[in-house]
Amino acid sequence: MFKNTFRFQCIVLSFVLANSILGTARIAYSETGRSIPNNMPPFVRTAHKVGPADSSQTIEITVWLNVHNRRQLDSVAEDLYNPGSSHYRNWLKFSQIAADYAPTAEEARTVTEFLTAQKLSIVLTDPNNFFVRARGSVAQVSAAFHVELSNFNVKGKVIRANTTDPYIEGPAAAFVHLVSGLSNQHSDNAPVQRSTPSAPASAPSEKSAAAQADSSLGSFFSSNCFSSPVTDNLTTNDGLPAATYTGNLYDSTNIGGCGYTPPEIQTAYNLTGLYKAGHNGKGQTIVIFEICNTATIQADANAFSSQFGLPALTSSNFSVIEYPVPAPCNYPDIEESLDVEWAHAIAPGANIVVLVTPNVPDSGFPQDVDLALLYAVANHLGNSVSFSYGLPEFFIAPADLEETNLIIELAAVSGISANFSSGDSGDYTDGFSGITPSVIYPADSPYATAVGGISLALNSSNAIKWQSGWGTNVNLLDDTGFVSDPPFGFFDGGSGGGPSAFFSKPGFQKKLPGSFRLLPDVAWIADPFTGVVIDLTENDVYPPREWFAIGGTSVACPMFSALWAIANQEAGTPLGQASRYVYSMPSSTITDIVPVGSSTNVSGVVADSTGTTGYSASDLAQPLDGTTVFYDALWNVPLNQGTVELVTFGTDTHLQTAHGWDDVTGVGVPNPKAFADFFKP
Repeated sequence: MFKNTFRFQCIVLSFVLANSILGTARIAYSETGRSIPNNMPPFVRTAHKVGPADSSQTIEITVWLNVHNRRQLDSVAEDLYNPGSSHYRNWLKFSQIAADYAPTAEEARTVTEFLTAQKLSIVLTDPNNFFVRARGSVAQVSAAFHVELSNFNVKGKVIRANTTDPYIEGPAAAFVHLVSGLSNQHSDNAPVQRSTPSAPASAPSEKSAAAQADSSLGSFFSSNCFSSPVTDNLTTNDGLPAATYTGNLYDSTNIGGCGYTPPEIQTAYNLTGLYKAGHNGKGQTIVIFEICNTATIQADANAFSSQFGLPALTSSNFSVIEYPVPAPCNYPDIEESLDVEWAHAIAPGANIVVLVTPNVPDSGFPQDVDLALLYAVANHLGNSVSFSYGLPEFFIAPADLEETNLIIELAAVSGISANFSSGDSGDYTDGFSGITPSVIYPADSPYATAVGGISLALNSSNAIKWQSGWGTNVNLLDDTGFVSDPPFGFFDGGSGGGPSAFFSKPGFQKKLPGSFRLLPDVAWIADPFTGVVIDLTENDVYPPREWFAIGGTSVACPMFSALWAIANQEAGTPLGQASRYVYSMPSSTITDIVPVGSSTNVSGVVADSTGTTGYSASDLAQPLDGTTVFYDALWNVPLNQGTVELVTFGTDTHLQTAHGWDDVTGVGVPNPKAFADFFKP
């Protein structure tokens, strides 16, 4: 669901060094102050500076204090997940966490006094003293922390950032770990939309509009994504160049393309078996993180539920919390609809809490993430958190990475699994030379569960035909009547993965190669070419109810988070961090995703004035990066007559699906019933 297309080299710091940032040692600093290390984003070293930030602009910053006894916390975290320990799954209450690890009230007061003395307005203070949030102009913030705030051009985007680490004068300096918000990078997240939305002609009311849309779904979307081989004869305005292509066909009979519905997915993955046994998430709560709240979200989700036979969302099982301030969407939010509807589709008995923290453009994504995560953990809103947003690791200052990691660790010791999408842009290197591969934040935390993506094909009975790692290349064969000579292609998106450049490999990945945290851990449906159906209300169309086929790891994350809620229900106790378990579960519980091929992949011949050129399936599937096994199909693009593309599944610029763990799908896709039943006492 991410569309992040920027890459810069990350600073490689070991997790051991990262731990020292929030360590327990109390170093004596003079009251003249000190520099707060690792607070500058890595991209500042290589990005083009375009000028100073507007000194009069009002911004907010969050000062995070050093926690106490960090090494002890790390040790406790390991003990809680050790089946041989007497403390196994004896999760900590947040009151205990605050008592043992939180900064003191005196430390927080010292920091507050420093900010006030700098003429910054206090916006919010954490009741457990973890942070103090303040507001002021760029000029005031620059003076308070002795930093230059400049604007940088980062591959076409202007991003504000500090050019040095902040410096704090006086006694407050000893207590500060991070000044978040000096940089205003923000999540550039959107689910990947492959289809045209449905648009019934007219209707006198929204109710009847929804009904018309509903009745047309069967003809608008298809669950039969692939057809038998066909031959396409293409010409350029009835002349040369001309081409003939033969091979598999991607659905082109339905204008909306391929889009799976809840009943189809429930059948394909035997979720119905779980439901029949009474396991549907009842008694559990899924917490869904969003950056704004759509006024119609509950009505939209209930239209979706009514269409597919799911229980209604009411005040007893659905709520929205906007923290720390109201955050209404000024537009229909596809992400929120997707997250709510598909978490509900997988675990229809679970409660859903939508936690909305606004990602204000001038605020900085990491500080908003941290506030929301800490709120969810401190108030224990639920045992399964779904988080579909993120940024490439190189955008984030090391201290910001570690602060988020700390909060996710607090979730883990509280019995909460924080699940994050692994991203939709592979390793982010596509299209850029000399760029170091990267993974996505916050999924990179060793205390997180990173959810990658797959492509899915069903047969006519909704049984699984094949599953491949999500990585697609698209090759243009004919552009509205102009045959491509030669055909050319590009990487069109894929599951994020690979090694972190910051965090060391956690113990549960000890059998995997390398020394750094590897992503993802698990995977589920993500490819927009084999995506899922959602609905939402559009403000500027009539009728307002529209249906979409959507993809991205934004699909996989709420689906897995919902399944984890069902696993918690079966266990009868909170299970905590999901990724701690998946590497040692029986093979029957998780399907290992391996490369998928076809004997009828597309080949062709292009004729021009110089003669004819034959193209094998491998030729047409370019660009490939060592991939020899793949599935491809011709696609007659809807509403763009005369355009024919070739879609190649299971490919990526660098990441590769393989036997065992791989950097596209992790350990694989859960077999929901066996997966959840594994945790039954």
